[in-house]
Amino acid sequence: MEPRPRSFYILSCFFALFILFLYGPTITIGILSFQGEGGGLTFPMRGVSLYWFYDLFEQQAVGDIWGSFRRSFVLGLMVMVVTVVVSVMGGLAFRRKFPGSSILFYLIITSLVIPSILISLGVGLLFSQSGLNVHWSTSGFGSQLTWTLPFGLLIMFAVFNRFDKSYEEAARDLGATPWQTLRHVVLPIIAPSLIGVALFGFTLSYDEFARTLLTSGSYNTLPLEIYGMTTNVTSPVLYALGTLTTVFSLMIIGVFLCVALITNRRRARQGSDAGKGEI
Repeated sequence: MEPRPRSFYILSCFFALFILFLYGPTITIGILSFQGEGGGLTFPMRGVSLYWFYDLFEQQAVGDIWGSFRRSFVLGLMVMVVTVVVSVMGGLAFRRKFPGSSILFYLIITSLVIPSILISLGVGLLFSQSGLNVHWSTSGFGSQLTWTLPFGLLIMFAVFNRFDKSYEEAARDLGATPWQTLRHVVLPIIAPSLIGVALFGFTLSYDEFARTLLTSGSYNTLPLEIYGMTTNVTSPVLYALGTLTTVFSLMIIGVFLCVALITNRRRARQGSDAGKGEI
């Protein structure tokens, strides 16, 4: 076995430092959330217990933790569904050139480079000046779509650029209608990408702060609630909340990955069955 060059060890150390920098704060919060009953917000720890996790489920003096969690969860689902549907429709529409398609494309991705706080300010002013209710389910929902839709559309553009149109032609030759072709041919093939778009939509919405800051109205989402608690809560219950939200996010990612794995296995099984049938 040839000895590894010195550059390998240098790059390995650099990568390890990068991982530490990336996950170090989350690990630190996770450790401090297991402080004892008399623990504080910093090291050294004063005992080890689950006290602050139990305390998290008690009535808090400030804030509405579980109400904000429900709002963030519902808002994430709303954004996820709309992002998937509109992204698929947009991807199908952009398969063919139409007048103004280039301008529309650049308008779509422009929202990614505009500062998020300006989007939040603009949407909030638009709703308030129009006499509409500034609420997390209306203005907050709209402002978050300006963040998730460009990502979903870019993914769908890439997917349909590589899509083999011969599958659709074969379906039409067999007498399938456009709707049947979309439902039974196109959507099953791009299903893993749809799962990715859904994951993007939910996670980007669930932890979005800046675009929700001025558009949520009187009710906070979870990121806004956590930010508000940092100025009022002086106990490790805040760390316990951060640990649970991190675990919840990882669970959501795990669910989507399992769905993608099951979908791929089902497609592979159907492909093998079709191959046996041809034989």
